[in-house]
Amino acid sequence: MTGLLIAAAWQDFRTLHIGNWLSIAIATLFGVWAALGLVEGTFSFVALGLSIACAGLLFLVGAAAFAAGMLGGGDVKLLAAIGLFAGPVQVADLLLVTAAVGGLLGVAALAGAPIGAVPGRGGATLRGRLRGRLPYGPAIAIGGLWVATNLAIG
Repeated sequence: MTGLLIAAAWQDFRTLHIGNWLSIAIATLFGVWAALGLVEGTFSFVALGLSIACAGLLFLVGAAAFAAGMLGGGDVKLLAAIGLFAGPVQVADLLLVTAAVGGLLGVAALAGAPIGAVPGRGGATLRGRLRGRLPYGPAIAIGGLWVATNLAIG
């Protein structure tokens, strides 16, 4: 999962786009991980259902944010895919880490750091930076890495 998250962060940082294949690959990886856990007895059907419910809720909230122009479609799908792994136990951590890193990215962009697409005419002004688009995939990916690390540690 780590490689997929890094790829999603890098792609969004460079192009302001996250390919669907990345979110699909993460969701597929969850399916394999959950199936192995069910077979080994380390994962239950209840936990599976709760993880799917968390991912669905993240997708619905993300879709509302997308409709309001606050998130991109790739961001929403990536967040929901990571939400499968987070489940109810880590969803708050996922959102907190994502929001904190996203806030740092926003402050850096306002300070003039070259984050995301190259701004057009007037992009060097504060007003221009406020109108610019911020890649949120790196923040979501770091939140996902937090979840992955917690799962690996146990």
